Amino acid sequence: MHLLASAIEETPIEPSSAGIMILFAMIMMATYVGVAVERFHKTVAALSGAVVLVALSLWLGLYDYPKIYEFLKEDLNIFGVIIGTGILVDVVGKSGLFHFISMWIVRLTGGRASTLFLTLCLVTFVFVAVLTIVPAMLILSSLVLVICRSLGYKPAPLLLSVAICANSGAIATFASGLPNIMIGTAAEIPYVRFLQVSLPYAVISLVIAIAVLRFMFRNDLPWQQSAEEQQQLRVQIESFDPWAMVEDRKVLYRSGSILMATVVGFVFAQQLGVGMDFIAMVGATAALLFAGKGVEDAIGKVNWTVIMFFMGLFVIIGCVKQTGALAFVAQQVIAVSDNRMELLIPLLGVFSAVASSIVDNIPVAATLIPIVQDISGNGVPAEPLWWTLIICCNLGGNGTPIGSISCVIAIYALKREANQHIGWGTFLKLGGTIMLLQVAGAIVYVMIVYNQGLIPELVSHG
Repeated sequence: MHLLASAIEETPIEPSSAGIMILFAMIMMATYVGVAVERFHKTVAALSGAVVLVALSLWLGLYDYPKIYEFLKEDLNIFGVIIGTGILVDVVGKSGLFHFISMWIVRLTGGRASTLFLTLCLVTFVFVAVLTIVPAMLILSSLVLVICRSLGYKPAPLLLSVAICANSGAIATFASGLPNIMIGTAAEIPYVRFLQVSLPYAVISLVIAIAVLRFMFRNDLPWQQSAEEQQQLRVQIESFDPWAMVEDRKVLYRSGSILMATVVGFVFAQQLGVGMDFIAMVGATAALLFAGKGVEDAIGKVNWTVIMFFMGLFVIIGCVKQTGALAFVAQQVIAVSDNRMELLIPLLGVFSAVASSIVDNIPVAATLIPIVQDISGNGVPAEPLWWTLIICCNLGGNGTPIGSISCVIAIYALKREANQHIGWGTFLKLGGTIMLLQVAGAIVYVMIVYNQGLIPELVSHG
């Protein structure tokens, strides 16, 4: 957290010429076109864009080479969380715990598609709010794939639903999303304040997501199952043995204990003064020590493709940000509002959501934090702007397949485990619709709670 705070407090960027800003922005957009082209691997596209922009930056003398490490340092915790939870999830998965939990969820819902869908959406919300988005998605994607294989359901509707509902869970608490930690640290927002202001809309956004997902997937799952089909499901479920994948019950119990301890660690990481990445790595180390058999195999199962993809993206954004282009665009959006709150909240909300769906919410949050601090110093209250930024940065991730790490993880799992590819067109129709409704609702929500005086004042920032 201190690392994030120090990254936010960097010296202001000296804007480059308009020509350089435009050139870098065009290369960034060309990279996203490469990501969108199905024949071109998104990780290769991101790394290619990063290489081109770094070479161009050095040639133009925008910065010295060591600056690249500054682009990555504020996001190192993300890589730590991905690596730690990747190892933890693999070791725990081999113990048979996820299969055991999956069978329990199946029995609880009777395997009925409608009940199973709703249960998974609610479990996702709670998991993300408690675990944070990366470990929750890694665990849930494993659960969903096991359940779908057991019942013969298509995995895409359930896995994409989990990914989209995860972004609602990400706005629930201070620690449930990285933008929350960044913005909450800069604005000095207490943990409990999130439960007062952000959690109610997190629940509303979840309801919106569930309603749209249920409609969009109306033909993809057997929603209306006859009494005979339900009876067949019950007979099938009774034949499932929750212990079938468990080789050693002691290892299962140890794995479950380590997983629960890691969850508790995530909840209290802030109070302990450590990062989520440290908790994840401690959980991974404990799993390898006390429950792991194939250490090399567990480490090899880490999602290195996603790590390389985000590394490329963060370097690209760092290069574009270094030209002053992101700050320039954001300042123009703010200038149009003339510091009027009824215009400022919608403009900030729309800009942060759209930018987050294209760029990734972490650099968007990092760029907009100092701008919000600047505007709120002119008699404009900062509180509604902070909450707009928190909610819309997270929900903007539903807009595109690369907008949030939950969607990236879900789409990658579908490709790897189910050999199913989700194109941009398919996802935009689904996630884009949900994002538009959620962001519109968020703007209305913040305006109402602000006008009703329901947003508590924060510590004044100079």
